[in-house]
Amino acid sequence: MADNDGVALIADARRAGGGEGDSYESDLWARLANAADSRGFAASWLDIQCRAFDGVIRGAVILRASEAAAYAPVAIWPEGIEGSPRLAAAVERALQTRRVAVDGAKRNARRQDAVCVAHPILVDDELYGAAALEIEGRSEAAVHELVRRLGWGIGWLEALSRRKTFTSKARLVTVLELVSTSLNHERFQAAATAVATELATTFGCERVGIGFLKGRHIHVRALSHSAAFAKKTNLIRAIEAAMDEAADQMATVIYPARKDGPFQVTRAHAELLQLHGSGAVCTIPLTAGANLLGALVLELPAGAEFDARTVELCEHAALLVGPVLDVKRKEDRWLAQKAADSAATYLRRLTGPRHAALKLWTLLVLAVIAFFSVVDGDFMITADASLEGTVQRAITSAMQGYVIEARARAGDVVRQGSLLAALDDRDLKVERQKLLSQGAQQESERRQAIAENNRARARILEAQAAQVQAQLALVDEQISRTRLVAPFDAVVIKGDLSQSLGAAIERGNVLFELAPLESYRVIMKVDERDITDVAVGQGGRLALTSMPNEEFGLVVEKITPVSVVDQGRNYFRVEAKAEGATEKLRPGMEGIAKIEVERRKLIWIWTRKLVHWARMWVWSWWP
Repeated sequence: MADNDGVALIADARRAGGGEGDSYESDLWARLANAADSRGFAASWLDIQCRAFDGVIRGAVILRASEAAAYAPVAIWPEGIEGSPRLAAAVERALQTRRVAVDGAKRNARRQDAVCVAHPILVDDELYGAAALEIEGRSEAAVHELVRRLGWGIGWLEALSRRKTFTSKARLVTVLELVSTSLNHERFQAAATAVATELATTFGCERVGIGFLKGRHIHVRALSHSAAFAKKTNLIRAIEAAMDEAADQMATVIYPARKDGPFQVTRAHAELLQLHGSGAVCTIPLTAGANLLGALVLELPAGAEFDARTVELCEHAALLVGPVLDVKRKEDRWLAQKAADSAATYLRRLTGPRHAALKLWTLLVLAVIAFFSVVDGDFMITADASLEGTVQRAITSAMQGYVIEARARAGDVVRQGSLLAALDDRDLKVERQKLLSQGAQQESERRQAIAENNRARARILEAQAAQVQAQLALVDEQISRTRLVAPFDAVVIKGDLSQSLGAAIERGNVLFELAPLESYRVIMKVDERDITDVAVGQGGRLALTSMPNEEFGLVVEKITPVSVVDQGRNYFRVEAKAEGATEKLRPGMEGIAKIEVERRKLIWIWTRKLVHWARMWVWSWWP
């Protein structure tokens, strides 16, 4: 603790302790004011208290260093005296109850009976420790007076605890405010300038500069209270030299150096101070782990110096703010610069020490590329495929009627002559019976005309009989057409009348579609980028979704010179003949077909589409 902090604590202690302090000796006040730290302050305070009261045997001050630390003695009076179990018990009780603990007070106490008094130290209802005295025996009234006066003195330790608490919180708030300032701005330049300005305002600096590493040197990227600055001025060069000097030593450099500080090279700092008239310069490297990011330069006006507390706070702020600003700086780069920096980082790690895994993976990738660049493979064009029958026969309705029977539907395998469906023929049979009766009547009349030798009427009746026979033949043909039969062995690929029994159908309606069982063709949709490599006669393989473990041979028979659009791309229809165990195939099956073209380099096979896309993209933008 600096001397001015000790004086401030004494002033706080005088106000907290009331007017009793005016009766102490001036040399004791001087000792208290010159205390180097909190332990020295507590020891001086305990010495003053023990000398102010009569009959003090021993005394102790118990404090905690932080919120998580345990309570421990920081001062004992007189030095070197053994501890007292009674005094320790009183301190324990005071810490537990947060109240004054008195042990041994009696109405008629004798002098040889010791009294232990422990007073807790409370700041804003928070317990920071206790002060305890063991004194010679005395009356209860005298003990109460001692407790009252000790409570006044406790105000000094309360002021010490309050001042330490305020300093810790203030540091945390300052650092958080700097981090918040860096996060409030989206762009790097605005964030860095705001942080530099905030640092200059908080610590009363004349100038604050923030620089980041570029290549082998650090370049100034932001100055406090300056949105823009000339990068080639002598001032900027001097600041960058100071940053490089601190970065080379990877340590905080302060100039003029403190008497108790380590030896450091400060030539660039001295030149900055001499050329631009600052009172003191402090440079703190910005790091992220073991990596150097840049540096932070703070310049105080003439007559001011950096104390240890300010330097420590600035180091904490740089530790948190540096990585945040570095992330923003990297995000603000151009895309080409990001790619170049990434490539440079990759090459640096590849050629430098360590990073064995990166080197191993790079060698493995290069070996794979070299292998595929010299090895040939079968170049095959892949396309979606489906099966169709070579011949498809449509079974249509030859007349109007009603469905009376349905024996087949899509997916059924039927033999030649098998009944597929039947239409209602009752009306036709009635009509046939009518024509038969009419024909019999006309035959009877014709025989009578012949018997009467009426040749004219006989000829008329013969013509009418022929007409009836023709109508009868027509009705018989219509009756035969009410039975729909399979013209050959086939599979029904379309049509189901089982749900339409009794429904009316019109003449010419397609009721079934049949395809032969052993004659199929493969229809492939070849991408327009690959159609130039396809030729009639090329072989290939077909794998169907329903039979993924089996492959069927195919031969290209026809390329249709007309494209179709499907899912935003152009495809050409290519027909091929299926070979192999075609008895397992059925029309409508879908799968993947591969057409064998020729043998080419594996790397060309795998990169051809990417190269094709790149060429088209370049050509479209090329003037």
